[in-house]
Amino acid sequence: MPSPAIIDLPITGMTCASCAGRVERALRKVPGVQVATVNLANERAHVEVSGQIDPAVLLAAVDKAGYGASLEQDSAVQQANQRQRHDTERWQLIVAIVLALPLVLPMILQPFGVHGMLPAWLQFALATPVQFLLGARFYIAAWKAVRDGAGNMDLLVALGTSAGYGLSVYQWLSAAPGSMPHLYFEASAVVIALVLLGKYLESSAKRQTASAIRALEALRPDRAIRLVNGQEANVAISELSVGDTVVVKPGERFPVDGEVIEGQSHADEALISGESLPVPKQPGDRVTGGAINGEGRLLISTRALGAETVLARIIRLVEAAQSAKAPIQKLVDKVSQVFVPVVLLIAVATLTGWLMAGASLESALINAVTVLVIACPCALGLATPTAIMAGTGVAARHGILIKDAEALERAHEVTTVVFDKTGTLTSGTPRIAHMVALDGDENNVLELAGALQRGSEHPLAKAVLDVTAERGLRLEAVGNSRALAGRGIAGTLQGRELALGNHRLLQENGLNGDALHKRAQAWEAEGRTLSWLIELSPQRQVLGLFAFGDTLKTGAVEAIAQLNARHISSHLLTGDNRGSARVVAQALGISDVHAEVLPADKAATVVSLKETGVVAMVGDGINDAPALAAADIGIAMGGGTDVAMHAAGITLMRSDPRLIPAALDISRKTYAKIRQNLFWAFFYNLIGIPLAAFGLLNPVLAGAAMALSSVSVVSNALLLKTWTPKDDPKDKPNHTGDAS
Repeated sequence: MPSPAIIDLPITGMTCASCAGRVERALRKVPGVQVATVNLANERAHVEVSGQIDPAVLLAAVDKAGYGASLEQDSAVQQANQRQRHDTERWQLIVAIVLALPLVLPMILQPFGVHGMLPAWLQFALATPVQFLLGARFYIAAWKAVRDGAGNMDLLVALGTSAGYGLSVYQWLSAAPGSMPHLYFEASAVVIALVLLGKYLESSAKRQTASAIRALEALRPDRAIRLVNGQEANVAISELSVGDTVVVKPGERFPVDGEVIEGQSHADEALISGESLPVPKQPGDRVTGGAINGEGRLLISTRALGAETVLARIIRLVEAAQSAKAPIQKLVDKVSQVFVPVVLLIAVATLTGWLMAGASLESALINAVTVLVIACPCALGLATPTAIMAGTGVAARHGILIKDAEALERAHEVTTVVFDKTGTLTSGTPRIAHMVALDGDENNVLELAGALQRGSEHPLAKAVLDVTAERGLRLEAVGNSRALAGRGIAGTLQGRELALGNHRLLQENGLNGDALHKRAQAWEAEGRTLSWLIELSPQRQVLGLFAFGDTLKTGAVEAIAQLNARHISSHLLTGDNRGSARVVAQALGISDVHAEVLPADKAATVVSLKETGVVAMVGDGINDAPALAAADIGIAMGGGTDVAMHAAGITLMRSDPRLIPAALDISRKTYAKIRQNLFWAFFYNLIGIPLAAFGLLNPVLAGAAMALSSVSVVSNALLLKTWTPKDDPKDKPNHTGDAS
């Protein structure tokens, strides 16, 4: 069955959660639409459709619901449109304040003994443009909502301020000549000004929640230097093709994903992977578009362009996560659907109740207006998506890519983390774990073994050569060097015939290694790979023994310690032998080990662990994909296979185990912000509406409270932008250790 096509639509005209719900319902009614989710915070609709569907049909459905939509635009165009709207909102706000301030000034000065009211005609002249010109947006949006058989925040503002304005006009026209009636022009004008202030501050804050996307998009260079037949040409990125050679000068950003074919330098990949230290680059190394070249001039062979680059994929992942809805949002959506009708009923009940209690029509109407004004579904609609946008954005900045909102929400509940071994907790690169020389001279046996293996690409040979380089040992040339199939390598050095290889080589030459037998057995029990250094002539004897094992990844010890400190149990799940797994587990402090598990059985092991709690699986290989998919939360390590990353809900851009507790921590922080935001959103309404209904608030205070509710929710979410991982790896020394 083909996967559904995805269409993203920028939406305009939404003001609250009710609006987002109406757009969703309108889109879902279109034949062929499988899923439609609307994010109020980033003003986008994410639509999944089956088969062929004309996007114009979707645009028409949104328009019929009373809102605007367009096809996906260039990000620069979108940002320009947003800036233009923001500037328009600012000017409208300034004009509204200038006109409303003279109306409210007498009320402010009255407690200080300054008494004086503007003439009724002047109050009318100041309030009317605020009500019908600057407030036109509320009337238009309210009419569209009513026409569609629904309600929204604009309807509440339009009804409330119109009632106050209409009452003032009635009081003015029906007053006796020469008398000064009690007018409420200032309440209507100030409420509109406060709502405009709230929307402006909300818009400013929402733009900050999308700063992570803008920062990533800013990494994309527009042009590149292409090298053709030795000639450099400055061309647009769109003119490049895979295989082209690109020149990257010191200090420039890499314009493409590619491979270094000439030159040496370092790359600053901090904004892409979160890696704080420059990464060395030389011929054969891969580079990522958007990273900054260091001190050297490099020639790059283009490997990926446009939408296929690592940076483009990262941006898509972050956008998808920020557009997705967390499970808790379903509750908010249900509340939002009935919120406006319930508020209207409460306002009618307030009006009726006060009239029945003997209050004047004026008092009853003002109390009902206050109910309409203070009710704010905006805060409800913004509580969850703003926190998710801020959380996923700051996580991406630290190298943690969260693919969906559900993974972000559930990760804080994790009680068990299951780790693959090789490539996840260990580097997968063998190192010398133990060595022994029968004559006690380790450097001598290293020089002999290194000389035999000089020039070899075998992983064990590289491990020996690494240690000889670290110790600064001199390696002599070997004569008659030859490979011994299935056994090792041999050659002549200083008139001696030497060989390095496995136990079979030992046996074939009539040696038993009795002197090292106990050590060999112990090291084999640890899962080590053994290599014997022997002399074949002029004497036949064992010279030394090497035991090779994998190494722990930088940060693995700290990662497990952080999880243990949070009472999260760690399990090791590997197909390797029990001895090897046990050594790694002991080095890391992991007590639960599942060794010699076939790839097909890894998922079953994870499923069984889910019976006792919420399980996160961490892996990097193709054989880990089923287990990643079976876990409650799948976490793919950076540098792993694409299959593992597709199966996981969270991808770590750096292969650093310390990002695992960091990912769980940002989930906990984000979920805490969601709960705080929802508490404040409900608190404002649960407290404010009864106070308004009982006549304990006036419309001006109600308008201020409504504006404050939205701004406080968004501002609270923005506090997530200050998050940094606990025990940030950038501030810690590297910790590597031996493992199997």
